[in-house]
Amino acid sequence: MASINISNKDWPRVKIKLKRKYNHLTDEDLQYNEGQEDKLINTLAERVNRNTEYVLFTLKKALVNIDNNRL
Repeated sequence: MASINISNKDWPRVKIKLKRKYNHLTDEDLQYNEGQEDKLINTLAERVNRNTEYVLFTLKKALVNIDNNRL
């Protein structure tokens, strides 16, 4: 189980940040429903060619400053 919770309210902002950082990600890559954090992390790790710990770190960083546009 992922050690992160992303609400459906926060996801659109996080998604924008991820698209800015990794412009090759598609909407299909960024499909997410609340409670499916593990699936999202594994998909992103594969698509950005990083390990799951890095993806988890990136998502947590995006959530810390949700109103900031930087990732």
